[in-house]
Amino acid sequence: MKKFLEGSRAVAEIIKLCRPGVISAYPITPQTHIVEELASMVANGELDSQFVNVESEHSAASVVLGAVATGVRAYTASSSQGLILMSEVLFNIAGMRLPLVLTCVNRALSAPINIWNDLQDSMAVRDSGWLQFYAEDIQQAADLHLLGYRIAEDANIMLPAMVCMDGYILSHGIETVDIPEIDKVKKFLPDYQALYKLDPQKPLTLGCLADPDYYMETRYALQETLKESLALINKRAQDFNKIFSRNTCGLIEEYKTKDATDVIVALGSVCGTIKDVVDELRAVGQKMGLLKIVVYRPFPAEEIYSALKHVERIAVIDKAISLGGWGPLYTDIKAAFYGKEKTPQISGFIMGLGGRDIKIDSIKTVFKLMKEKPRDAEFIDIKRELLKDKYEDTTYGMPA
Repeated sequence: MKKFLEGSRAVAEIIKLCRPGVISAYPITPQTHIVEELASMVANGELDSQFVNVESEHSAASVVLGAVATGVRAYTASSSQGLILMSEVLFNIAGMRLPLVLTCVNRALSAPINIWNDLQDSMAVRDSGWLQFYAEDIQQAADLHLLGYRIAEDANIMLPAMVCMDGYILSHGIETVDIPEIDKVKKFLPDYQALYKLDPQKPLTLGCLADPDYYMETRYALQETLKESLALINKRAQDFNKIFSRNTCGLIEEYKTKDATDVIVALGSVCGTIKDVVDELRAVGQKMGLLKIVVYRPFPAEEIYSALKHVERIAVIDKAISLGGWGPLYTDIKAAFYGKEKTPQISGFIMGLGGRDIKIDSIKTVFKLMKEKPRDAEFIDIKRELLKDKYEDTTYGMPA
């Protein structure tokens, strides 16, 4: 059924169809509308679930950890500082092999306080052992939750999944969204049957102490499982496409890359703007393309190399910065091509931090600069006049 929905409401509709037994979250902009809607569904009897009110995001993550540990499908959501407050528990959830799904409505991290969109929050926890999916539009954001549960709960995976959607741009934007029928959802996502759970009749220890003789093996197991999940994600994405008659859930999406000489690599909603620029430049004879990363963890390095090994130049757009280093996606793309027979010129660009608009002219600037010398962490659209006196104001590191 097609509905004209705000992104947050569309996600809530999909989570309702996923049938979680426990939901817990703490309100934080711009995530709040998702769980607000789910709380209403529970209160109105539309969703048979227990909604647990808590005093912080750390507590919300702890509640859903406990729920999944006892064999119940669960859900939570957060943003920005809330996700960071959850981070201790996020590592525990992955280490205990608990198949939770969390929505990260991406928002910049403090300080200074900023409530607008970039990807620094989810990138800060990319090493926690969670699968990470990034949506370009509201339909994809909704669909990736179904895929997230299906992969997370697979007997060969049993790891949590994080679906990332750009704050405001997707969470508060409104689009026509195809909300599937419950029978199709149940065909794709059966009721959760836990492989292991806390049960007084069958005692089990989760998250126990591991000394140096065993800890490294747990990390190895997580790494190997994440690598193996790439093939399963592809398979389940094909199943999804057959059942729901749309193609939104692959590892990557190629847009006019087959004959391209210059390709931008990006993830999230900015890909829509990049597609418009690609179309415009193609109309005047420039062979440009886009490679959209849908699955960021595990990182689909071989698929990316296969898609781009023929191009001359790659520009990676990051809406996050690993301070003191480079853009996170940029470093992963560089690693994917390291030591390969064919290596394009690869440049990295930092854009859109703190919600700064990424405009068509900004994307055109990237296409122009990528043809020049390689760039490691070029900031685009920064107000350089603020920096001309070399950080005179020691309070904020830049002139007042």
